[in-house]
Amino acid sequence: MISPTERFIAGRYLLPGRGERFIFLVAAISLIAVALGVAALIAVMSVMNGFRAEMFDRMQGLNGHAVVQGYGGRLEDWQAVMARARATPGVVSATPLIEQPLMATAKSRVEGALVRGMRIEDIRANPVIAGNVVSGSLDRLEDAEPRVAIGVRLAENLGVRVGDTVSLVSPDGQVTPFGSVPRIVAYEVVALFEIGLFDFDRAFVLMPISQAQTLLRLGDAVGLVEVTTRDPDRVDRILAPLATEVAPVGRVLDWRQMNSALFEALVVERTVMFWVLSIIILVATFNILSSLIMLVRAKTRDIAILRTMGASKGAMMRIFMSVGTLIGGLGVLLGLTLGFLILHFRQEIVVGAARLTGIELWDPSIRYLTELPSRTDPFEVIGIVALALGLSFLATLYPAWRAASTDPVTVLRYE
Repeated sequence: MISPTERFIAGRYLLPGRGERFIFLVAAISLIAVALGVAALIAVMSVMNGFRAEMFDRMQGLNGHAVVQGYGGRLEDWQAVMARARATPGVVSATPLIEQPLMATAKSRVEGALVRGMRIEDIRANPVIAGNVVSGSLDRLEDAEPRVAIGVRLAENLGVRVGDTVSLVSPDGQVTPFGSVPRIVAYEVVALFEIGLFDFDRAFVLMPISQAQTLLRLGDAVGLVEVTTRDPDRVDRILAPLATEVAPVGRVLDWRQMNSALFEALVVERTVMFWVLSIIILVATFNILSSLIMLVRAKTRDIAILRTMGASKGAMMRIFMSVGTLIGGLGVLLGLTLGFLILHFRQEIVVGAARLTGIELWDPSIRYLTELPSRTDPFEVIGIVALALGLSFLATLYPAWRAASTDPVTVLRYE
């Protein structure tokens, strides 16, 4: 343990003496560099965690943790499949769905659309959909009425709002002597929703499952059964028995298989960003190393006098290790404060930078999400702090050893 005297000397060495302002400047730059490295790591890792978590939550809120997909896009006996899924241990819910990409037209505009048919009670019970209605009401959806709810981006592209009519074009139309005629059905828009995932808001068309069956001429069949489990990370193990049971009529696809490329890319990007930003802290610790070496050279006479007064080699090492570690510790505290401030005002920073530069820094069409997310992992923060403090401590070892190795006889011989 460091003694009060050693702590006092270390504190004095942190302040610039006569002719030591340059050393103080290098130490201050080291402190700021550590702070910037810690702040950058915390901010970037939190944003990337939030990005992954938000995408996962919203995607799973719409697609569940897995689906049982019928061969040829049809599940005839879907009630039995749904019953088997619900009876599987670890499964929370199972609901029938119909999904089909079609064309949507309105006011002489044409857009690609992803039509989804769901039971009305499932639409209203889904928090991702029901909790993000920005106009109209899902209560107006009825099995017997041609009514739909669409994403706000799709509504903007088609130029429609609640109360207008949207026509859906299905290529599976009437066969005539002159060829196949596309099937076109008009629907009233009764609600607009904004999930926050750009691709979904730009394409989704929700309708009662009975209306989707009529539009796509499926009869009583559905396209798939959506399954939600208690633990999405163990979905493959939970649904392994179900996959065997439904193999004759369909196959089970979990969220990893449906979005594997996206989430694997996020993991790689997150890992690379961590190590790249860690280099900032590493460079800062080299600055601590250089400032301590200069401090040891400047304080050689003081070190020799302390040694002659009875200070041990261990005491000298503790003094200079304390100086370097204190610089790193102050940098970490400043970095933590700065990092959390950046996260708190992240959206304002993005908007301000976009206005200043005239460049859209967070384009929803590229980033999927409409806002910059954030989710801080306490264990990651602890790891970042430990990394910064550890590197700062290692940077003090050589200068402290050099200080402890100073020979007072050689230094004071001509004094």
